[in-house]
Formats: sequence, structure tokens, C-alpha cells
Amino acid sequence: MRSLWIKIHLYVAAFFLPMLLAMAASGGLYLLGVKGSVDSTLVSLSATKPLSADSGTLDSDVRELLNANGIDHDFEYIKVSGKKFITRPTSADYYELIIHQNEVQATLNQPDLIKSLVELHKGHGPLFFKDLQKLMALGLLIVLLSGFWLGASSAGLRVPTLLTTVAGLLVFLGLGFII
Repeated sequence: MRSLWIKIHLYVAAFFLPMLLAMAASGGLYLLGVKGSVDSTLVSLSATKPLSADSGTLDSDVRELLNANGIDHDFEYIKVSGKKFITRPTSADYYELIIHQNEVQATLNQPDLIKSLVELHKGHGPLFFKDLQKLMALGLLIVLLSGFWLGASSAGLRVPTLLTTVAGLLVFLGLGFII
């Protein structure tokens, strides 16, 4: 049984290593204030019809508006924030459309690599990647719990594993909740 858990731990960790490294790097850079940048360009649009957040056809209305203005832009869905519509994912080029008294102000936004990674980290990437991130979270739980179990069930590693886990718990509680 131990041999099976070692293999599960190894393969799950190895599979998710690239994603976990990217998430750790982007999260760390973000916390250090390195959030990436976005090149924004105003785009002139002629509105074909009013856009409304309440419309059941908002996605197709935005596609129609962009296409009518000669813009071929592929997006998965629209994030509505007040009178601002943002095409998603924002980990790649995206548009922000702001409604001003039946006029549409459009901005093409082009994130750099760091900003793209931050957007992926925040769950603003493609829908399939969001599903992969959910699977990665499960994989990380499997790696962490199997690693703990493997250490705690080994006579030679039991005490260091338990002491390190308790130390980590105390630091988490102390820094996260008490200070």
C-alpha cells in the first residue's frame, strides 16, 4: 500500500509541478508588487444597437458590435461590472466596453506575460484552465496529504514530520489570525 501512495504522490506532484510553479511565481510576484502591465489602446466603435447587462444575448450583442466594426475578437464570456463589459479571458488580449449615454467607449487591453500569469492565477483565464485549476487544487491536496501520511507512517520520519507540521500550524495560526 505504501508503494502505491509513493507512486500517487510522485505522479500527481510531477504532473502539476509546472502549473504549481507558475501559480507560486505569479502569486509571489503579485505580493511583491510586481503585477505586470497592460497596454491599453482606445478603439473607436460605432454602436449597432444599445448594449444592456440585462440582455439575454449580451455575448452575441458584443460579438455583433465588434464584428460590425471590423474587429475579429474571440472571447468566452462577458464579465459585467456596472456599465463596464469585459471580454474574458483577460489572460490574453481583451476588450473593455464602457457605456456612456448610449455610446460605447472601447479599449483593447494587451497584458504582458506577468499580467497574463496573474490573471490565470486569479481564475480569469480560459474556462478549461479554470477547470484544470480546480483539478490542480485537488491534486495539491492529494500531494500534501499523501506526503504527510508517508512521513507520519514512517518510523524514521514520524517525529520530524509531526514536529514540522505542528510548527507550520503554529506559524499559520500566529501570523494569520493572532497578529
